[in-house]
Amino acid sequence: MQRSQALTKMIFLSLMAGIAFILQKLEFPLPGFPTFLKIDFSEVPALIAGLLYGPLAGVLVEFFKNFLHFLFSGSETGIIPVGQLSNFLAGSVFVAVTSIIARKVGELKGLIYGLATATVISAVVMTSANWYVFFPLYSKLIHWTVSGSQKFALIMFGIAPFNLLKGVLVTAIFIPLYLKLQPHLKRRLSFRTAP
Repeated sequence: MQRSQALTKMIFLSLMAGIAFILQKLEFPLPGFPTFLKIDFSEVPALIAGLLYGPLAGVLVEFFKNFLHFLFSGSETGIIPVGQLSNFLAGSVFVAVTSIIARKVGELKGLIYGLATATVISAVVMTSANWYVFFPLYSKLIHWTVSGSQKFALIMFGIAPFNLLKGVLVTAIFIPLYLKLQPHLKRRLSFRTAP
């Protein structure tokens, strides 16, 4: 019985990672933002996995999605997939925070609170990560250097609002989907139901 459940979970997470990979390939730019920032809805399958099996399951979907993206699309930075690492960090923080809060609080209220909190935390984390990690890596690997006021403007008025907007858009897509799937998910959800 336990082996059967583990196999079911493995198959489900593989399926979610595959769907997430396809959704990531359907990315598109937003007017008013730098062209390298693109929106996709690949966090949706990872959120479903996180709600069903816990935050680590959602993070695993994010990992395999980005691993597949690197395998099939490569990276502009060579053997160090900076873009995929950035996407993995942003998606993992978003999915893990949402899953933890939703599973703890329960029901739609917990999900909304989790998504809102995850949107803010993900934007803060990615603002810092771009400043201290990803921009320096791009500078070192492909000699793409942005510094001083230009770097500040790009991160504070490009990347930070982009991550906030992406969180809002993913939330707007995911809540109606969750409401449709809720009767089916309820049988399997392990987080407690709020009174």
